[in-house]
Amino acid sequence: MFGLVWEAAKVRQCGGSSNFWRHSYFGIFLANLAVKSKNCTFMKKYLGFAIVAVSLVLVSFAPLYSIDDVVAAMRTGNATQLSKYFDSRVDLSLPGKSDNYSKSQAEMILKDFFANNMVKNFIVKHKGEQNGSQFCIGLLQTKNGNFRTKFFMKQKGDQQVVQELGFEVME
Repeated sequence: MFGLVWEAAKVRQCGGSSNFWRHSYFGIFLANLAVKSKNCTFMKKYLGFAIVAVSLVLVSFAPLYSIDDVVAAMRTGNATQLSKYFDSRVDLSLPGKSDNYSKSQAEMILKDFFANNMVKNFIVKHKGEQNGSQFCIGLLQTKNGNFRTKFFMKQKGDQQVVQELGFEVME
C-alpha cells in the first residue's frame, strides 16, 4: 500500500497523474506534500507521524470490561455472554456445588443453573472498587426464588475479569 502512495507522490511530483490517487483525498494530500517540499524528507516525517498516531488510536480501542457489563449479562441470565468476562479459571459457588472451574466448564454449569432457574431480574445492592479490583453484591430474582449473588473482578493485563462468582439461596 505504501509503495502505491510513494509512486503516486512521485508521479504527481513529476507533473503526471495517477487515476487511483487522484480520487483519494489522502493520496492528494500526500502528493501535494511531496510537491511542496521538493524533497521527500518533509513528507516522510509527516507520514511517519500519521502512522504512529493512527496506530495509537487503534490500540486504544481494546475492549475493556467493566462491572456494568457483567451486571447486564446477569440481568439476562445469559451464561455465554457472562462467560466472556471470566478469567481462564473461575471460583464458582452454587447451592450444592462449589469449586474452581475452567472458563468453559463454568459456562456450562451456569447454563444449566440459568436453565433450571429462569432469571427475571438482577438488582445491584452494593458495588465497589478497591486497589483496582471491583466487586458487586446483588439479588438475582428467578422463577424458583431469589439468590444472593456476589462476584469479584480483578485487573488482568489491561482488562477486568471475573475471578469469583457465587449464588446463595435467600430464605
